[in-house]
This record gives sequence, structure tokens and C-alpha cells, in this order.
Amino acid sequence: MHIPPYHKRKSWQRFLVGTFFGGLIAYCILIYMYGSMYEQLLEQNLELQSQVDDLKDENNALLKDKEDLSQQTKESDTVKKIEIRIDNEKEVKMDTLIVHQLEKLIKKEISHIVGQDKDIVSDSERLLESTIENKSFRIDEMTYQFTVIKTSITDTVKLTLEAEIVG
Repeated sequence: MHIPPYHKRKSWQRFLVGTFFGGLIAYCILIYMYGSMYEQLLEQNLELQSQVDDLKDENNALLKDKEDLSQQTKESDTVKKIEIRIDNEKEVKMDTLIVHQLEKLIKKEISHIVGQDKDIVSDSERLLESTIENKSFRIDEMTYQFTVIKTSITDTVKLTLEAEIVG
């Protein structure tokens, strides 16, 4: 039995080279699609995890505050939520994953104000701002510092920050 020498024909050589490069291109496309899908899922997971952590912290603080307060205290006088917005995330070229992690770290740093009286928090607004401005946050070998641009204290403490990369 004799196997014909197809590997010497130009048409078979072209076919085999085309099959090889086609497989290589298909593999690269598959890896790209998988990577982008995984990044989206990871971002969504981090966002949901951050929301769950925030809700747990708020719930614990509010339950503790409710136990400590008498029935005469109105619930509308307490801070219930913290919202953080970074204005210049595009200029600093922050990824959305880094933004979520930084917001989570900042919220953890000032989470003690949830459940406190709004008057007390507004009296110590400068202390709150200096707490954020004097702290450096490190993520993925990059250190970030923030400047507080705007603070709004109602039931929700809204902080507008400006990021800066340090060294």
C-alpha cells in the first residue's frame, strides 16, 4: 500500500498553511471573546459584591444605632447611606474595576458615619474631608490620593472627589 505524496503539491501546501493560520486566527478570536466576557462578569461581580457589602454595613450600623437611640429620636435625623463619585476618572485613566475598588475602600474608611446624627456629621465635615484627603489608597501597585470637591450631607452623604496618582 502506497501513500501518495500530497505534501509536495503546491495546492495541498497552501491548504495546510491556510488551515494552520485559520486555526490560529480562530484561537485568537476565541481568547479575545472569552477575555472580554470574563472582564464584564468580573466587573459585574465586583459591583454586586460592593453593593452587598455596603448594604450589610448600613444595616449593621442602623441596627446598632436603633438599639442605642431612644424612641424620641427621629430616624430622619440619621445618615443612612454614603455615595461617592470620582469626577476625573477618565483623566486619570482609571478602569471601572479600580473605581469600584477605590469607592469601596473610601466607604470602608468613613463607614462609621452611617447611623450617626446628621448634625454631628455636618459639624465634623472638615474632619471627614481631611480623613479622606490625608489617606492614600493603594490598588494594583498604584497609589491614589483624593481631594474633596463637594460634600452634601442629608440622609445620604454625597462626596464628589478628584483623584490623583501619587508616585
